[in-house]
Amino acid sequence: MVPHGDVLLTFGLASLVLIVIPGPSVLFVIGRSLALGRKGGLLSVLGNEAGGLVPIFLVAGGVGSIVATSIVLFTVVKVFGALYLAYLGVQAIRHRRDRIDTPGAGDTAALSPWRVFGEGFVVGATNPKTIVFFVAVLPQFVDFHAGGVPLQMVVLGGVFTAVAFACDSVWALLAGAARGWFAGSPRRLSMASASGGAMMVGLGGTLLFARQPAIASRSVPVHPAPQTCVRPPSTGSSAPVM
Repeated sequence: MVPHGDVLLTFGLASLVLIVIPGPSVLFVIGRSLALGRKGGLLSVLGNEAGGLVPIFLVAGGVGSIVATSIVLFTVVKVFGALYLAYLGVQAIRHRRDRIDTPGAGDTAALSPWRVFGEGFVVGATNPKTIVFFVAVLPQFVDFHAGGVPLQMVVLGGVFTAVAFACDSVWALLAGAARGWFAGSPRRLSMASASGGAMMVGLGGTLLFARQPAIASRSVPVHPAPQTCVRPPSTGSSAPVM
């Protein structure tokens, strides 16, 4: 069953309020746009949101709650995602001068668009906070009595992804425009790439030391066991004489 229109609207507005507040995804998009330009930023947004569909399907299939509540799995995903972000940042810093003398510097001429998309996909798919968020929030907007719970979660996740794509694209365009100004000077362009890389390294460090949030599970009421009345022994009776 697909969620009702009022539920989708409420969830969409709640998602918008959450997404417009700059967070890890926004910092990632800005960092990529400063390092790769407007086209690279938009491809990173597309890959990041496509990768964000992975946690949605995991949560809808019941696997997301396992990852969110397991210290080992959460840590593995967190460490991998954080180190990958740091790797992308270091690469941006190392190659900050590669495109200065290249025609079309500021776009993805030196990188395959599929590679840029794939890197964004990996970042979106390995963000442990996304998994925790969906595990905690999606059930609040699902009608468990209507059935089709996985489908409801996927639809709600699609709404969140659409809103996130629209908002993050704006950040990519703004950061890409700022890089256009930096492109007027080789030194400024190199500084923009290094700044974008530093943002990604810092974001990776932030995620690496992030603590695992507590997830409140749906509680099942436990009915107390019926009390058995035991009649106390009579004090006036005497024990039988053998």
